Amino acid sequence: MPAPRRRTLAACVAMALALAAPAASVLAEESGVPAAPELDAVLVVAQRASRASTGATNLDLEIKETPQSISVVTAEQMHLFGADSVNEALRLATGVQVDEWETNRTSYSSRGFDILNTQIDGVGMPNSWGIATGAFDTAGYEKVEVIRGANGLLTGVGNAAGTINYVRKRPTNERQGNVGISRGTWDTTRAELDYSTPFTADGTWAGRVVAAHEDGHSWLRANSNERDFVYGVVDGQVGANGTLAFGYSYQRAKSDGIMWGALLFANNDGTQAQWPTSATTTQDWTYWNTTNHTAFVEYAHRLGDAWQLKAAYNYRRATGDDRMFYAFVGGDGLDPDTGLGLQGFPWGGDDRQTAHLGSLVLDGRFQWLGREHELVVGASVSRSDTDGWQYDADPASPAWGALPAFPYPTDAIPEPAWGERTLYSVLDQRLKRVFGATRIAMTDRFKAILGANFAEYRRSGDLEGTAFDQTTRHTSPYAGFTFDFSDQVLGYVSYSDLYQPQDQVDEDNRYLDPSKGVNYEAGIKASWLDDRLLTTVAVFKADQQNLATPVGVNDLGTYIYAGVDVESRGVELEATGRINDHLDVVVGYTALELDGLDGDDTYSWVPRRSANLLLGGRVPGYEAFSWGVGGRWQGRIFNGTVSQDSHAVLNAYAAWDFLPNATVRINAGNIGDEKYINTLRYGAGYYGAPRNYTLSLDWRF
Repeated sequence: MPAPRRRTLAACVAMALALAAPAASVLAEESGVPAAPELDAVLVVAQRASRASTGATNLDLEIKETPQSISVVTAEQMHLFGADSVNEALRLATGVQVDEWETNRTSYSSRGFDILNTQIDGVGMPNSWGIATGAFDTAGYEKVEVIRGANGLLTGVGNAAGTINYVRKRPTNERQGNVGISRGTWDTTRAELDYSTPFTADGTWAGRVVAAHEDGHSWLRANSNERDFVYGVVDGQVGANGTLAFGYSYQRAKSDGIMWGALLFANNDGTQAQWPTSATTTQDWTYWNTTNHTAFVEYAHRLGDAWQLKAAYNYRRATGDDRMFYAFVGGDGLDPDTGLGLQGFPWGGDDRQTAHLGSLVLDGRFQWLGREHELVVGASVSRSDTDGWQYDADPASPAWGALPAFPYPTDAIPEPAWGERTLYSVLDQRLKRVFGATRIAMTDRFKAILGANFAEYRRSGDLEGTAFDQTTRHTSPYAGFTFDFSDQVLGYVSYSDLYQPQDQVDEDNRYLDPSKGVNYEAGIKASWLDDRLLTTVAVFKADQQNLATPVGVNDLGTYIYAGVDVESRGVELEATGRINDHLDVVVGYTALELDGLDGDDTYSWVPRRSANLLLGGRVPGYEAFSWGVGGRWQGRIFNGTVSQDSHAVLNAYAAWDFLPNATVRINAGNIGDEKYINTLRYGAGYYGAPRNYTLSLDWRF
């Protein structure tokens, strides 16, 4: 297991003035205030009304026009299906694997590789290990975007997996609010508030506040969780041509009875152990608490009718405090008859990470050879500093060494006495980027997207007594071509260079060199039913060189890595949109092949076949009643002698608008009560949640 450690697409430009000016004038007149000069109420109101993703290229493109596969999980989908955490939200997305290999640490993957880049409103740094620590609340997000495949010009660094982009909620043009409360299985209680209002009569300044509290127990013995989240944002217009937005969010998450590591399923006789769904290796005294602060400020300035200059600064601070207990196989292994063979390892730690990210981007449209084209150029500088501290456990504690027969009680081992805090790791990361991209209209139907990104990445510090200082530079080209076969059908091909610094270490405890490679993708995107439904068929191929891959373990069961060349190829299908006025659908399918060190068995914990479904709508003739069914299916996975058969997990909801502004909803999770192991990424795992229910009440004002 890795040691304990810590972790989109830019907001759109303003709509055309010709569309927004009448709306602003009407808004002012209806409030009884004389209409302001044309520009005074246009820019920020139009910006709020149409926020679109800039895709993999940073250009202002619709999803259909982007030469890559993109999936979007909306706030409405998250709300209806009860996806209150990021992990739950990403399970709604096509082609994303959510590997919860501990109760408080999760990895995400796509197309066979770990997603190592996560962003908020298009800003981020390489994510250490690609690991999300704790459960991040989704209340503050308008949508979650997943760009599958190469990162293109979006990040400057990346692999063939993709990028996850969390898009913050922004103020609305009209006053609106929502209060929700819910109660579910395992005494899980949640309360949520979302309120937005204009501050000025013409709507040029507005604010929004979101708050959520959740607490409850778990299907796992001794495990309980509590989470508080607050987010506030203000945006408005500065002068005739400028817009300003600034905001802050805070989350405090407390988890007791956590698992560091997970259940062991490999018996020493070659058989696979079976445990109760509630089984855990933890002890009552364990906990893992995290606190996250984020703040941002953005200023955009119009330069004429076709150009915009945008400057942004983001600040993030994340802290963690934990006391953990790790059970691993020692000696002769786990004996299926006696339950003996596990060894204990206690850990106490603190960690602190602070990140500063600044960017400057110029984008716009220009005329050339009688056609309109697009251009974006930009630069960014970012830095993060991380300190990791540990508390040594009393060497005489029974938490060290041989453990009682498993499954043992969660109060079997007393908490050890902890020594003084000592510094065990220091990490300083710096990333500088310069990028540019252009979309050239070769003809009315044929478009070329060309770009390049230069990145300089420096990592320095000390890891358990081994000092390091690495600087790498790389220029990544990007090219994509689209052709409109008709108004409904578009074909595309794209190429991207790959470059990804890596956080894994070799047998000498030294970081591996960056992974490099290439990514190819081709596909067809088609709109149907008067553009209500979008379908995508994509084929992809990626070659990644020197990719960090586990090749052994040390005495404590921690993996040792080496650089390996891995090839991924496959096909993805997705349909998303509205079938008719009463039926919405999202359906996706991924078929994947991976070849590397172990041939076809490389990364055998990654399912080679997976599918997802969201189906929902309102009852014709009685639209106060709505319903939905969703779920995921994946093929068989294995790691060594441990395997998990193919399985499907289905969820559903039913809701009733018993008043025009009030809704009661019941959600059912894992309605088939499927028993399954979350992941076998590290040869261990724990069982997913059994059947569960949540009753919710929402009031809109």
